Amino acid sequence: MATPRTKTMRIQLRQPTLQSMLMEMQKAVSGKNDVIFKVLLAMLAGGHILLEDMPGVGKTTLALAISRTLSLSCKRIQFTPDVLPTDVTGFTMYQKSSDSFVFKKGSAFCNLLLADEINRTSSKTQSALLELMEEGAVTMDGRTYDLPKPHIVIATQNPITCVGTQRLPESQMDRFLVRLSLGYPSPEHEIALLKARQVSNPLDDIEPVADAEELLAMRREVQEIYVNDSVYEYIVSLIQATRNHPNIRLGISPRGSLALMQMSKACAYAQGRDYLLPDDIAFVCADVFCHRLLLHGTDDSAEQAQNLVQEILKSVPVPDTE
Repeated sequence: MATPRTKTMRIQLRQPTLQSMLMEMQKAVSGKNDVIFKVLLAMLAGGHILLEDMPGVGKTTLALAISRTLSLSCKRIQFTPDVLPTDVTGFTMYQKSSDSFVFKKGSAFCNLLLADEINRTSSKTQSALLELMEEGAVTMDGRTYDLPKPHIVIATQNPITCVGTQRLPESQMDRFLVRLSLGYPSPEHEIALLKARQVSNPLDDIEPVADAEELLAMRREVQEIYVNDSVYEYIVSLIQATRNHPNIRLGISPRGSLALMQMSKACAYAQGRDYLLPDDIAFVCADVFCHRLLLHGTDDSAEQAQNLVQEILKSVPVPDTE
């Protein structure tokens, strides 16, 4: 075993299609390359993305930039308290001309569903997302309707300190592969944003560089990334550390361990490798873990969860894969 890890790596993007996508998305969201890169990784890993931040920092812009870069069909739901589950999934209605009931598709029937401010709507509507996020399908009146492939949910939520918000249930948080935060831009990038918006909307300048079929093909290649037995053991050791930590009330579930492996494999693929390294795991670990952890005591903040994950990364010995 090598010494425990003390810091995460800096990534080197070497996959040509992803490089092109990153460059296009920078037109609309500048200065946030790490966040954009991790969003792309989550899409390669076949997962859903939760963007948590204050209003107005560019969460919706990022989601729209993704849809245009990949030529994906995109729909948006503004989750207010009066949104119904059927607005998401669809509903059946009687059609007089055919004397039969027909299914009217809801907003979920698209490649990229932008669920804006998800934690402002009712629990019943939030639960309507659970099956479609997990199964890629909607069941209505005993019949199952498959969603388009790929199907990606990018949900945004405001911090629970904002008016009208509520905490998402643990089961729903666990459905998201990663939780990311954009944060405020630097003064230089905010000046650039102001200048860019004087003439046109930067989203209009984004050119598609890939499509749904190419994304699915890249996902298949991600599945082929080789994982050494020692790396499997490293992942499980990190998971066990969250379950046994005295400050953590609820550790990472098996779904979380699968999420960590898939996200790490996507990271390896993006850097042009066909094998997984512990560095890949360290780079994405906090994004996969933090929203899944429940902590003891009153300090259950994202910052405290980040600190605990970094502590675990430092304490678990790293395997020597050379």
